[in-house]
Amino acid sequence: MTSRTPRDSRLRLVRHRPMATARRAVPNRGSRPAPRPPEGTPPPSELARQARSGLAGAVRIARWAASRHGVPGVLSADVLAEAAAALGVSPEQARADWDRARLVGLIELHGGTARPGWRLRAWDRDDSAVLRGWVALLDAWSLARPAPATAEPAAVAEVVEALPQLLSLLQLSAGPVPVATLLDMLGQRVVELRTERCEVPYGPAAAPGPDDPPPAGEPGAPASPASPASQDSPASPDSPHSLEPLLDWALDALASVGALVMLDGSGEAGDQGREAVLTALGNWAVWVKLEQICVAAQSPAGNIEQPAADMLRGCASLTPGPARAEYRAWLAARPVGSAVSELIEAARGDDALLRGLAFEALRVVGAPAEPAVRAVVDESALRPYALLWLAEHEGVDPEDALDVLTREEATWLWVDTAAAIADHGESPLLVRHLESAVQGTVPALLEEVRAVGHPRTVQVLVALAAAHPDPALAKAVRRAAFQVHTGGV
Repeated sequence: MTSRTPRDSRLRLVRHRPMATARRAVPNRGSRPAPRPPEGTPPPSELARQARSGLAGAVRIARWAASRHGVPGVLSADVLAEAAAALGVSPEQARADWDRARLVGLIELHGGTARPGWRLRAWDRDDSAVLRGWVALLDAWSLARPAPATAEPAAVAEVVEALPQLLSLLQLSAGPVPVATLLDMLGQRVVELRTERCEVPYGPAAAPGPDDPPPAGEPGAPASPASPASQDSPASPDSPHSLEPLLDWALDALASVGALVMLDGSGEAGDQGREAVLTALGNWAVWVKLEQICVAAQSPAGNIEQPAADMLRGCASLTPGPARAEYRAWLAARPVGSAVSELIEAARGDDALLRGLAFEALRVVGAPAEPAVRAVVDESALRPYALLWLAEHEGVDPEDALDVLTREEATWLWVDTAAAIADHGESPLLVRHLESAVQGTVPALLEEVRAVGHPRTVQVLVALAAAHPDPALAKAVRRAAFQVHTGGV
């Protein structure tokens, strides 16, 4: 009996992005309509113009560094003086612009040497790249201006963690908010954070001894006239007196990056008469983050509260745009370091689809994920994904990124993507996946697939043999699967 389908086993060398193929394996539920920004929000082109204006100094020093090869990531006094003289600014301003350029992604560090980032190359033509860079600066507001030297590090961390709630209040208020109101909310949020951590007194002072005086208020306890006032004393870490300098620092830092402006109110002197209001950029950025959190919270799996692996499964059925929005919301709800670690751990699992999606989420993280990605380059299961991530991060076009892989690494990635399709996709898609192989013929593909040693090789070949309509080719694939299973050549 002869096959009615052609038996030509030549393969077309089509450079597909492997995980894009695997993503199409999952039924698509359709994308959600994009929410509209609040009324009065300027168009993206105007927001990008404002961001470019506020970051002009950072762009100038980034371009200066690009023209002077070999600039160290940490500027020495001599290099700083040279930059200041070339740009006509003070050394202090040059230092501030340099730090801001790094936070925005205009400059990237590679082995201790500063290189121009891809965002610098796209700065004049890509409004979305400009806005994403400004949002990255807003996320790093606490690095834009040093915290007070006298502040306790734990208190600074609490204020940084509490600030998103204050920004939400400013955005929802749609107008100036008194600093006194922000200070009150900050104190409440700090108390909530400590309650969530279950901070209770411990140690020798927690348990009174037999000779200790009874607590105040009990029979026999000495009177303590100063007790009521002590609740708001400067020594109390929850009191407005202790939080006021930190709130001033936070507001000044946010104002320095262009997220808000401070106004002199009509009240009395001090914070009672000061007000804060978001700029157009700040209002838009906070609205975007709130929308991302709302979208993720409304997803069937409740992605924002899920661990990385469950979040990725919840995003597997989404198209790339909504999936990236889910990633951003999930990332916004947790520290970057722990989020990256979770994604890397999810990529180490057995599900090949989650492996690819984890690196898609790491693309959303961007530069902060680079050290963790470089650290897994030597892990065979993650190496192809990590090399592609690093190539794209360094500015290589995604369509050409596969060129950074060796033949063996590309074959490993082909098998891994085929495993994702076999687990989550449909048979025709697995057959079409043959077109993305780097080998020119089916025999050459099978030979290299057997040699690469992927743990899912047998399952992939069996699934491909069952799906392919050509009996002769299916027979060859089954024979290869049997040889791998039995350890044959």
